[in-house]
Amino acid sequence: MAKNHLFEGAEPGNQPSLRAGQAPAAGLSGEISVSEPEDALPAVALESLPESVRAACGRAGWQTLTRVQSLGLPYLLGGRDIMVQSRTGSGKTGCYLLPFLRRLSPERKAAQALVLTPTRELAIQVAREAAILLADTGVAAAAVYGGVGYRQQTEALRDGVQVIVGTPGRVLDHLLRRTMNLDDLRCLVFDEADRLLSIGFYPDMKEVQRWLPPRPVHTCMFSATYPPHVLKLAEEFMRRPAMLSLSHKQVHVAEVRHLFCEVKPMDKDRALVRLLETENPAQAIIFCNTKANVHYVTGVLQGFGYSADEISSDLSQVRREEVLNKIRNGGLRYLAATDVAARGIDIPSLSHVFLYEPPEERESYIHRAGRTGRAGAAGTVISLVDVMQRMELERIARHYGIPVAELPLPSDEDVARVAGARVMALLESRLRKLTGLERLRAERYTTLARELANAAEEDGGLALLSMLLDDFHREALQENRFPDNGPVREETAPRVGRRRRSRRRRGGETKENF
Repeated sequence: MAKNHLFEGAEPGNQPSLRAGQAPAAGLSGEISVSEPEDALPAVALESLPESVRAACGRAGWQTLTRVQSLGLPYLLGGRDIMVQSRTGSGKTGCYLLPFLRRLSPERKAAQALVLTPTRELAIQVAREAAILLADTGVAAAAVYGGVGYRQQTEALRDGVQVIVGTPGRVLDHLLRRTMNLDDLRCLVFDEADRLLSIGFYPDMKEVQRWLPPRPVHTCMFSATYPPHVLKLAEEFMRRPAMLSLSHKQVHVAEVRHLFCEVKPMDKDRALVRLLETENPAQAIIFCNTKANVHYVTGVLQGFGYSADEISSDLSQVRREEVLNKIRNGGLRYLAATDVAARGIDIPSLSHVFLYEPPEERESYIHRAGRTGRAGAAGTVISLVDVMQRMELERIARHYGIPVAELPLPSDEDVARVAGARVMALLESRLRKLTGLERLRAERYTTLARELANAAEEDGGLALLSMLLDDFHREALQENRFPDNGPVREETAPRVGRRRRSRRRRGGETKENF
């Protein structure tokens, strides 16, 4: 059990200061709800921290701690495994970097802390902040990520940096090349844990896990939200994890978020696809008011390559049971349905409900929303509405006292960035699994690949590469290759002989080390 209280009347020394470009921490303009572990540790102020930590804050221009830092630092300094939930811009990066000053040895020229991030942009950002906080301490940091050459990263690792910030795929590449060694690892951090465990990194992270030393490693996760599948997978990577959650008004764990996205009626199909790409649900039901729209939405989703099917009153009972069994067993990701057809459906792993159009009756909204957030788990309900439908949705929300927030429609650039990160993770994973013969075959196309990448736009080279990447992505979607499409099977992890020998050398399965 966690203890909950409203963080009001905090000591003046705990009020956050803002750096340029930093968003205000939750609670500056209102109450902040805090959920702490049962054996909670008292919050700290900057003045009570060791001199080395105060000096680092001074280098960063921080005059005081943010609330997540004030509450979270005692756990990290004490070496306790913890999951920290706090909104973006609240100071989570500083919360896990500052303890490195006390827990890492500058005399030991070896990797002692590993920070895993879902994107190279975040890895670069974290490494830059680490350089500021760790300056003049003898503790150095390096960023390792894909999309660039290995030489500069390898040289930094050879010099013996103590902190490595990287994406799972490139970290695993360095481990396989023997240019990275984790035998001296003391601290492991998952930054943006919800994304790390949602966009295809799970097999790579399980492989990285096998390279950990055969002893406990202090592990913590940081995220703005913790969907149900992330909470479940966290148990595989941590030892008896505790939860520290900060949120504005409500805790983001084990709750249902009610959102709406305002779009024109003719743009709802494209808006739905964009949201599916960026939200990346574990499984979802898309509710429509008519059988015709159910059939149309299913066709759109299947046309985009998603694992999708439909259920309506037109289906026979046998066919209906087939579809329901597929989605319950994780063999189907998206289900389009009418209210009548969806009665009685109970899917524990359902993370999202989409309302392609608001229900015709108020009570139906509660029924639709109730398909997610089962048994106290978290869930998300997103309604697609035009101007008039937005007014009706707001009336429903007022009637039931439901807080509904607007969700900006993701742009094409947002979708491209998310899909690109997902495809890169899958391609890197597939490359590592190639046999010697397969690598030899692939080398025949190196020259062609270089020519296509360097070709002028009018020559069509980029279009050909984009087409091949899209085919690969859609194939992966159809195969349910992503870990949040249902239960993750151990056999999804690549089995390479060298890594299997390494696991035996280290004494077998190392699950307890995360």
